Amino acid sequence: MSDDTYEAFAIRYARVDRNAAENFLGGDPHDAPMPLNYYVWVVRNRLRTIVIDTGFDERGARLRQRTILNPVAEGLEALGVDRDAVSDVVITHMHYDHAGNDGLLANATFHLQDREMAFATGRCMCHPQMNHPYEIEDVTTMVRRVYAGRVCFHDGESELYPGITLHHMGGHSRGLQAVRVKTRRGHVVIASDVAHHYAHLNEGRVFPVVDSVADVLEGYRRVKALASSDAHVIPGHDPLVAELYPPQSPTLGQWIVRLDEAPRPMPTATR
Repeated sequence: MSDDTYEAFAIRYARVDRNAAENFLGGDPHDAPMPLNYYVWVVRNRLRTIVIDTGFDERGARLRQRTILNPVAEGLEALGVDRDAVSDVVITHMHYDHAGNDGLLANATFHLQDREMAFATGRCMCHPQMNHPYEIEDVTTMVRRVYAGRVCFHDGESELYPGITLHHMGGHSRGLQAVRVKTRRGHVVIASDVAHHYAHLNEGRVFPVVDSVADVLEGYRRVKALASSDAHVIPGHDPLVAELYPPQSPTLGQWIVRLDEAPRPMPTATR
């Protein structure tokens, strides 16, 4: 594997059961079960290991009534990640399920879009409808990291390392970013919450937690353009990711799956 090519993994750490009507702006007439999985992601090669998002811990699970399946720290350990040696963490956005777990990666620099910090600490947070997806303790922790020199800000598109680029998307949150990773099967785009489920991408529907509907819809086009194919786009919360992609090892099952290997064919209906 060359120095600009990476293994890529999704670690499923939590879940919540809900119906389809809760996952689409304007509801859904087919109100069948449509749960959310919660993931963090790891990309690595012989030179570096990068963690994408930090998830939430037991405190966050209690606050939001979510079920932790395996703590994020245990998932990283199962993947052989030395948490003290991780130097870079990409935070796709600062919602509670992507930017919690303070102390998880104590020596890392956190990569964040300028617009996300401005959004999470600015006037829009005066409105409960806008601040609801954020946890104030996680936001203040990130501010403390800024003052400690542990946050690297990005403005739009940038190369983190050869083979890894960050792309501002917006939509779901104002500073949301996706991560494009060169793997042996092509360019995989870890879309995070650009799209929660494959159904959002495939049907052009919008998750109800949203800053800009227009930016959400444009984000679908952009992540597809960045990826080697539609099958290289990884949505942020779809249980199908854990079902379609091969496990890192047979014993890990749907807990940790490989995104640098081809998935099984997509079912005809994604929900």
